[in-house]
Amino acid sequence: MITDSEKIHEECGVFGVFSNETVNVASTVYYGLFSLQHRGQEGCGIAVNDEGVIHSYKDLGLVNDVFTPRVLKSLGEGNMAIGHVRYGTTGANDRNNVQPIVVNHIKGIMALAHNGNLVNSMELREQLELEGSIFHTTSDTEVISYVITKERINCPSIEEAVNRAMYKIDGAYSLVVMSPTKLIAARDPRGFRPLCYGKTEDGRYIVASESCALDAVGAKLIRDIKPGEIVVFGEDGVRSIEDHCGTKNNSMCIFEYIYFARPDSKIDGCNVHMARVRAGELLAKSHPVDADIVIGVPDSGIDAAVGYARQSGIPYGIGFIKNKYIGRTFISPGQSSREDKVKIKLNSISEVVKGKRVIMIDDSIVRGTTSARIVRLVREAGAKEVHVRISAPPFVAPCYYGVDIDSKENLIACKNTIPEIAEIIGADSLGYLSREDVTKLADGSNCTGFCCACFDEKYPTPIPQGSKNKFEQKIDKTKKKNKGKGDTNEELQ
Repeated sequence: MITDSEKIHEECGVFGVFSNETVNVASTVYYGLFSLQHRGQEGCGIAVNDEGVIHSYKDLGLVNDVFTPRVLKSLGEGNMAIGHVRYGTTGANDRNNVQPIVVNHIKGIMALAHNGNLVNSMELREQLELEGSIFHTTSDTEVISYVITKERINCPSIEEAVNRAMYKIDGAYSLVVMSPTKLIAARDPRGFRPLCYGKTEDGRYIVASESCALDAVGAKLIRDIKPGEIVVFGEDGVRSIEDHCGTKNNSMCIFEYIYFARPDSKIDGCNVHMARVRAGELLAKSHPVDADIVIGVPDSGIDAAVGYARQSGIPYGIGFIKNKYIGRTFISPGQSSREDKVKIKLNSISEVVKGKRVIMIDDSIVRGTTSARIVRLVREAGAKEVHVRISAPPFVAPCYYGVDIDSKENLIACKNTIPEIAEIIGADSLGYLSREDVTKLADGSNCTGFCCACFDEKYPTPIPQGSKNKFEQKIDKTKKKNKGKGDTNEELQ
């Protein structure tokens, strides 16, 4: 469960639709983004293509708040649309950074939405600025849009421009790109972030970060987009470009299975719910303990708790009730506000845990303050013992691919042993899923390799120059400089 800034944050989710007829594609994207809301709650946007004219709207806030009936109506109809939900790093919570990005250039217009993080973004940005490019955002998505636009000016098609751009950008990226006549989906050669496509009964093609978004709009999953693949949707049908496929080792982020993705999604052929159940089963084998009941911390800890109970034979119980009307507390801007939300987001059920030896399953521990709070809730409810089991290995390194784990100094596992962490959070015992077991979660997956760098520091790409904090400081300075100068969408609210 992600409950404050000590926990991990994922960047965003993308969605796209292509139809051979002019229809209300905005509403399709709206429902698709709803199903991807778990991937980002700070901002969202939709861009609609009506015969080469792109209308877009984006703002800070949840999908339901941003896209009122009036706003959706203003987008009109079209035959293509793309959408995006976003979580941004500290200092970057600005409307200008919300996607999709729309670019007008000499050969037409393009809209782009992106999930992931480039590792060479700063170098590319500096190079582009020296060439005269003017940036309006602090996100690497704008860097990608400039690189693609620059290639488009010198090549015959948008898909070829994307193809050439992929030789220059490096890191994690799943893209949806919309030109006047085509919808393009592209996934980085290592396949860090998921991307799939499907088709509705009436013939619309749907692209999404997760298959649950296809289900939400009545589309049947066709397949995942391969690492390095570019899929082009146009009037002539669907075409695949595989020039970048197989050029890099697969490095799917393992935390998609542990936490990020919705349990009902299927990623690279593996159901997320079953992967989490398997994590619990592996935990029960490697970290058994005599207890009376197994409980899971909502939401992602529940599936692993089911697996632990199944493997151990210890009964599973519902130990917590989650307030469904509170958003993820990590989006709160200040620590005091986050703590207030933690207090009202979860409540333990004393009748379930009172007088019992409890095994509590959660997905991660970063700093430990939230885990300590949850353990205390269980003890206050009358638990005799609280044994914590985590369905991931300890975090020991920053992530550079779209997960907001910024520095070792904030990671409790870098400064303390496991027994010390158990004492800090108030647990009678603590067990983590091993680094060896974590890659077994996706057994049956089409993926041949996973990125576990936050657990073992084995990065699949060169580490970016400078630290993540350095980039965030640059973002903070930009935000302060531009404070009060941004445009608004007030006329459509």
